[in-house]
Amino acid sequence: MTQPDIIFIVLDTQRADRLGAYGYDKAVSPNLDHFASRGILFEQAVAPAQWTVPSHASMFSGLYPSAHQVLQSAQRLSPNHPHIAELLSLAGYETVGFCNNPLVGILDNGLKRGFQQFYNYGGAVPSLPSSSSKLPWPLNYLAEQYTQGLRRISYPVQNFFGRSDLAFQISLNSWLTPLWSKMANFKGQNERSVHDVVHFLRHREQNKVERPLFLFLNLMETHLPFWPPGKFVDEVAPYFRDNREARTIMRTWNKEAYRWAAPLAEPLSELEHNVLNDMYDAEVAYQDDYLGELLDTIQKRTNQKDTMTVIVADHGDGLGDHGYMGHAFVAYEELVHVPLIIDWPAAWSNPTRVSAPVSTRRVFHTMMDAVGAWPQEIDRSAISEANRLSLRNTVEGRDPENNTALSEIFPPLNFVKAIESRQPELLDEFRCLDERSAIVSQDNNSTYKLIQLDSKPHELFDLPVDSLELNNIIDQEPVLSEVLDQQLNLMEDEVRKKQVRLAGEDIDLEGDAHLLQRLKGLGYLD
Repeated sequence: MTQPDIIFIVLDTQRADRLGAYGYDKAVSPNLDHFASRGILFEQAVAPAQWTVPSHASMFSGLYPSAHQVLQSAQRLSPNHPHIAELLSLAGYETVGFCNNPLVGILDNGLKRGFQQFYNYGGAVPSLPSSSSKLPWPLNYLAEQYTQGLRRISYPVQNFFGRSDLAFQISLNSWLTPLWSKMANFKGQNERSVHDVVHFLRHREQNKVERPLFLFLNLMETHLPFWPPGKFVDEVAPYFRDNREARTIMRTWNKEAYRWAAPLAEPLSELEHNVLNDMYDAEVAYQDDYLGELLDTIQKRTNQKDTMTVIVADHGDGLGDHGYMGHAFVAYEELVHVPLIIDWPAAWSNPTRVSAPVSTRRVFHTMMDAVGAWPQEIDRSAISEANRLSLRNTVEGRDPENNTALSEIFPPLNFVKAIESRQPELLDEFRCLDERSAIVSQDNNSTYKLIQLDSKPHELFDLPVDSLELNNIIDQEPVLSEVLDQQLNLMEDEVRKKQVRLAGEDIDLEGDAHLLQRLKGLGYLD
């Protein structure tokens, strides 16, 4: 088998339970559902982390967060941990990225390593392919030279906001949020990026490029703030257009970025709950609509049979579930149960649904395993590990991790400090500083999930019976809880140091004696 083209699509903040292929009863994802019907769908894919930076680092390196240690926005992936784009470049691949998330595309965190071309649709000064420009030559060339200069100025400034707690907290003010969320392209230009990917693939096809391709695409459509086109709002929430209170609720949430990740001091009202969930669904529908063109283009490629298309989410999102918003603190299903669908007709010709829990960090091993022939400079043990952990083995009924997957929840400390300055009482009430770990395990067609809080068993859920995790059965099942707790500890012993360092050297906590004391009291710092 020749080296396949690999198209790796990350749907940032996409919950599994909002797709028809995963059982959602609203018709908001027909294109993704159709794609899933011809590929391999993993019913219980588990994100290794609950937010963007550690989850992407895991998918790019194949490591759990406590192993790669990219746990905060101020940390970067060590050169000692090879990036999938670096490895595929060594294997002769053309590596190109189209990214809408500034945490992946702008922060200097090592996540862009190995890409020969990387287009950044987020940030104040996006970097786009020349084909995306509507200006004629030579104006498009001159415009690109000008924007390159602006990027050299803007990137350090944007990195400063990503690394400075004070700058981050200032940016959360409601009068600033509309500026950076729209003018600085916080969510990127998702539809435009998909059109550019389609153009790239068609142009490559016309030129009959024989070099294998690795293409990474990150979409941010389903992340707050929500502003889907009216067509999709009308389809999903027909009441919204004529309901002034509903529109006010959405405008308020869109401009109050602090609330996007803070626990809820008061439960959402019924209308707030409906508006946030319906607008999220409208964003899912909008994203699915423009993805249809890309999925159709992939299906019509000459090399379609030997194209591996991976669609996955880095994490989901909380919309008031369990009293939390966003994706900062917990290990519940709305955050860590994500879609994972792979289509590779040359290798897996029969559509299949796989019920075994799998970690999405294993997309790294699966892509490596697909390459086959590797140059001699690649570490043979790394290739052997990739062959072992490839999802191919799970599809063929011999899961190398015994039908288990792990999530590690390290709170983003910039948000912790924002809560400390605004609503410090929430830190204790919602245990925002506690490390959480979760194991999802399947045995005899039963799937259970154990959540540790501060390294102690805290919650146990029977997922097929209680997918919303409303009934904690840890007291009713002490033996099962103990078995899963031991299993979780064994897994963590393999992938992490005994004492996890939450904050990198670049994170300054000395100026906040109160928070420093809290972290020390909880065992995060010596």
